[in-house]
Amino acid sequence: QTIILHYFCAFNYNLYRHFPQVLFSVFSEYIEKFTMAYWFCVYFFQKMFIFNSYDNKGTNLLYVPGKKHFLLLILFLIYFNMKEKCVENILLIFFEKEKLYAKSRHTSKQIRRKIFTEIAKIGFESTDESLIHDIESIPYNIVEERAKYRESIYRERAVASERVRLAMGLSLRPENRSVHLTDGVKASNIDEKYYEPPLMQVIPSACSACESNKYEVSNMCRGCVAHPCMLTCPKGAISMVDGKSFIDQDKCIHCGRCKSVCPYDAIAHKERPCERACGVKAIESDEQGRASINQDKCVSCGMCMVSCPFGAISDKSQIFQLSHALREGTEIIAEVAPAYINQFGEDVTPGKFRSALKQLGFSNIYEVALGADIGCISEAHHYAKEVATGNLPFLLTSCCPSWSVMAKKYFPAMIDNISQELTPMVATARIVKKEHPNAKVVFIGPCASKKLEAMAIRESDVDFVITFEELWGLFDAKNITPSTCEELPEETQAATAAGRGYAIAGGVAGAIENCLKEYYPDVPVHIEHAESLAEAKKVLTLAKAGKIKNCMIEGMACPGGCIGGAGTNAGFAKTSKALKKYVDTSEPKLPSQELENLELN
Repeated sequence: QTIILHYFCAFNYNLYRHFPQVLFSVFSEYIEKFTMAYWFCVYFFQKMFIFNSYDNKGTNLLYVPGKKHFLLLILFLIYFNMKEKCVENILLIFFEKEKLYAKSRHTSKQIRRKIFTEIAKIGFESTDESLIHDIESIPYNIVEERAKYRESIYRERAVASERVRLAMGLSLRPENRSVHLTDGVKASNIDEKYYEPPLMQVIPSACSACESNKYEVSNMCRGCVAHPCMLTCPKGAISMVDGKSFIDQDKCIHCGRCKSVCPYDAIAHKERPCERACGVKAIESDEQGRASINQDKCVSCGMCMVSCPFGAISDKSQIFQLSHALREGTEIIAEVAPAYINQFGEDVTPGKFRSALKQLGFSNIYEVALGADIGCISEAHHYAKEVATGNLPFLLTSCCPSWSVMAKKYFPAMIDNISQELTPMVATARIVKKEHPNAKVVFIGPCASKKLEAMAIRESDVDFVITFEELWGLFDAKNITPSTCEELPEETQAATAAGRGYAIAGGVAGAIENCLKEYYPDVPVHIEHAESLAEAKKVLTLAKAGKIKNCMIEGMACPGGCIGGAGTNAGFAKTSKALKKYVDTSEPKLPSQELENLELN
């Protein structure tokens, strides 16, 4: 019995760290059944959970099991006739940490939503005479008389003021000289695309100057006799001080070996959440230890923004300019990314969502999945013509701008391997402009870096880019509740299931693969997939070394694909399920091969 629990708690890092006492209480009535399964447990845990892993420096680390292996454990429990309540308890505990993170992220998004709502109201309602006063009033409207998130209302208002500037498309004010809140507003008071680069910025007054990559012994240290942390440290940075382990930061090389062997998990690894989330290592420190973004490295994916628990990182918005244009009655057409499913509530159908957009002032709505249909046919043709024949060693998809920019920045020799087909956003905008040459086009989606793409691509035909998060601010400003809107029939320019599936990781690869199998049955299909920039860099490194070839590589900057983007409102799990259902019920399944000959350039 002791050995069984030893396997559960001592070797399994996640179990040991988060809930050993709960496991003891939950499993107490099942000890006899565990004893019966002793040899099975020994084999199972040794083969599945306990083996060596190496980091990029060659450091030997204890393998930390993920959800996949934990679910295998749940199946094991069910196999031995455990009660349903036991399994339920374990699952609740295991995912509690993720739920808390989701709540903290929700708080940051609620603050941003308030800012977007106030800015949109100004765009819809303010006059030239009242504009300056209305902007200056926002920090006071947002921050109450008592501080809610920081130590004083003055700091909260200072942060809110900088958020207002970013939401207007303006840059942050310098800290070393006096600049008025509304400085530069005159240039942004237009109904055209506008923002001052760079796209992503850290708000200094909001940043908590978190410590970066530091290992520190906590009060959990028991001062054990074995001292495994001291024995494993390659630099002798750990000594005993007052009966507890102590790490000399001047000697520490941050390898993490001490943390991996501590039987009590008493060594904490301190790192910035934004830095951990950045797949291209663009987060650095300024003179005061606050986070700063190296714009030469940044690809504007926005993962740092959604990972910061202080809400200290934000992107610039065009919500003010768009609301200004909607007020003027300009013909504005929305092109909506397929990830919109479930973003505004589970009961908001595609028909209700279109109705809400019409109430907001959009004259028509197109699906970006139309452009995705064109893209998957074109890239299938490109693959069959170039990769399958050996003219190209591999082909990179181009629909994710952060992935594409990362490939060009960090692997410039691969530029010729990046698909030259129009991205779904640009292809759809070209379709709209052909049919409505005088209309302005607004891309609405989950992606912050699409703002960069719309500005960077010459003649992108996209006049505005806003995220789902910003769109909710527009709805709030006009008191529109999508769930209560009337149901509108599906538009005639409906997309296929293949194009709508682009919103989830693997969807691009799946659509292209299905087109190849349907229209090029004799062509062998080999497709690799990478989600998150860190994973994408590994895949591209392998491709550069010739380890991956004769294939198409789909890259997604955001974990889970577009539905996990920085500008989303809803959680990944529910959105993924809702989108899959939407795709499964969509007809037709594949776009026509005739789209291959469609001229949009």
